[in-house]
Amino acid sequence: MSEQPLRICIVGGGFGGLYTALRLTQFRWEEEQTPEIILIDKSDRFLFTPLLYELITEEMQTWEIAPPYEEILAGTAIRFHQGCVTDIDIENQQLQLDNHNSLHYDRLVLAMGGKTPLDNFSGVKDYAIPFRTLEDAYRIKERLRLLEEKEAEKIRIAIVGGGYSGVELACKLADRLGDIGRIRLIERGEKILSTSPEFNQEVAENALESRRVFIDLETEVTQVTSDSISLAYKGKIDTIPVDLVLWTVGTQVIDMVNHLPLPKTSKGLLKINPHLQVVDHPNIFALGDLAACYDESKNLIPATAQTAFQQSDYCAWNLWASITYRPLLPFAYQPLGEMMALGVDNATLSGLGINLDGPLGYMARRLIYLYRLPTLKHQLNVGINWITKPLTDFFS
Repeated sequence: MSEQPLRICIVGGGFGGLYTALRLTQFRWEEEQTPEIILIDKSDRFLFTPLLYELITEEMQTWEIAPPYEEILAGTAIRFHQGCVTDIDIENQQLQLDNHNSLHYDRLVLAMGGKTPLDNFSGVKDYAIPFRTLEDAYRIKERLRLLEEKEAEKIRIAIVGGGYSGVELACKLADRLGDIGRIRLIERGEKILSTSPEFNQEVAENALESRRVFIDLETEVTQVTSDSISLAYKGKIDTIPVDLVLWTVGTQVIDMVNHLPLPKTSKGLLKINPHLQVVDHPNIFALGDLAACYDESKNLIPATAQTAFQQSDYCAWNLWASITYRPLLPFAYQPLGEMMALGVDNATLSGLGINLDGPLGYMARRLIYLYRLPTLKHQLNVGINWITKPLTDFFS
């Protein structure tokens, strides 16, 4: 009887998990070493999160930024399982699934991402909407549709968090709503985009100002209700009427990871070595939002899509190397700069000595993200649609 192939289970189909799986299929495997690769995700679609903002303004469609895994993985040897991993038996190397089945693994990749914490302030969980998933974008679009149908003189939106997500959302919403939009960006720090390059900060501030987005700095949220938000500024609390509250603050490790008997930091992130292996567990790799990854100077690397994208290459190599008896490579993060959408047909890009904004920045951002879409087939489909869309819109 032939031996069962070694099995790699990848939990989480985001940038870290999906791109690790796809990269694994590109390596040269000896027949007796070829592993079985299983990708597990609760959704049936991959989400290219940096382009999620374009759904709000309907610049892009769901199929462009969220292709089904079945489509992406067609023609590959990767098996896709839609479902949730409810528990992991580390000792016996077993995954427990929500359909009461279990899967044995020989190598495990943890890439489930994080979640937006909503329990820190009164009313946030009940009345605010985060912006992380496809379902979040759909909820926001539906709320906007209902508000727009009322034909009110103004639509009041509070966006909590002056980081990348908050700023990009504010600009996109301002362009969608136009004169009826009353958008307030709330940041507890002294300035927005505190970790961004100075060029991007300045361009973003100008974009917000030109769209009449009101910015509350050094301001904390104390409560959210169905139609108001309470803000604390220098000891004084003001309660302001709102129609919609969007919450873009923070990332939290998902509950299942919290319960795993694996070494963690004080913030609950999994401890990993430079090869992206969980400390003391060489057969388990972790990347993305749930892992504490440091650069050569011992600085924590930001948990962004760019980081997970780069980690996936190293994770795939080290999985391959650990099976084919080759040396593993330490992860080397390359800061390639950052890009932000600042409304319709407007973006900023800063990195590698290049600073772009306006329509040119918008075009550069689109082309870079087009290149990073998961498969050549999807890149071609989306690229052709972008080229032909102006013509079809014109003649429709």
